[in-house]
Amino acid sequence: MRKTLIAAAVLATVGTGAFAQSSVTIYGRLNLTVERQKLTGSDNNWVMQNSASRWGLKGVEDLGGGLKAGFQLESGFNPANGSVASRFFARQSEVNLGGGFGMIRLGNFTSEAYYATSDYIGMHNHETGTSADAFYAYVGRNTGKVAYRTPNFGGATAEIAITEAGTDPDRTIDFAVNYDAGPLHLGFGYEKGNLDAKQFAGRVLYELGAFTIGATVQRDTDGWGAGFGDRTNYRVSGMYTIGSTELHLNVGRTGAYDNGPDSASQVTLGVNYNLSKRTKVYSFFTKLNGDGADFYAQNSTGVNRSLAVGVRHNF
Repeated sequence: MRKTLIAAAVLATVGTGAFAQSSVTIYGRLNLTVERQKLTGSDNNWVMQNSASRWGLKGVEDLGGGLKAGFQLESGFNPANGSVASRFFARQSEVNLGGGFGMIRLGNFTSEAYYATSDYIGMHNHETGTSADAFYAYVGRNTGKVAYRTPNFGGATAEIAITEAGTDPDRTIDFAVNYDAGPLHLGFGYEKGNLDAKQFAGRVLYELGAFTIGATVQRDTDGWGAGFGDRTNYRVSGMYTIGSTELHLNVGRTGAYDNGPDSASQVTLGVNYNLSKRTKVYSFFTKLNGDGADFYAQNSTGVNRSLAVGVRHNF
């Protein structure tokens, strides 16, 4: 009996120690607005708009010797009606292994080229909803990816990812570099999609007291349609903080494709008020203009113009 009790205590201790090295976090975001929208080819409508609400699970296990195994599962849903995406963990489903050598990632996840550029300067609503960047050409594929992320070298990190061939004609490749030096933040992204589609972009963001200023430029080939040719688009954003209030301005401009849609511009004005570190109320006005405005509206959110008031809560 004594030996049995001792063995049970040892096993319990070992099990507790192993469990203590693992952690799982539940996280998410609910982001809803009430909007007066002008849709392409229709009249104004009142809409309750979901802006990329999601919930997820992420965890890490300490394997010892600086080696860690991790995972992340993320699902999109619409708080307005409770519906979920057609693929439950479509937003992200990956397993990774990290250490002093960097990190290897396997699964389904968003291109780091996008996070390093367009998403990084979309400060007013984190590049979601009807005010998101309508011109960015996302040519990569998220599923069936293998990626390697380097360690941090003096503020610089890089990541490269390649997809399996699957049912698409070509594998897709994405590559990103980020550099942080105090108030200065730089980024570069490249994607090679199917057939001739490809894009590269650069980003700069600078923090100067209450002001934050960001800009991106992107050059793509066939980014919005096969045979369209080449095009360049630009975007600048600014944020001014007064206590708990944020004032935002975001302006984008795209040139015309060689054989596709014409030029267009997008302007967004926003005001955010932070009720806490996790919750804010906000309002924005966004509008697409120019000969190519209808094309980009139809192929992004379907909205040419919107006046919105909303609440965003992170947990």
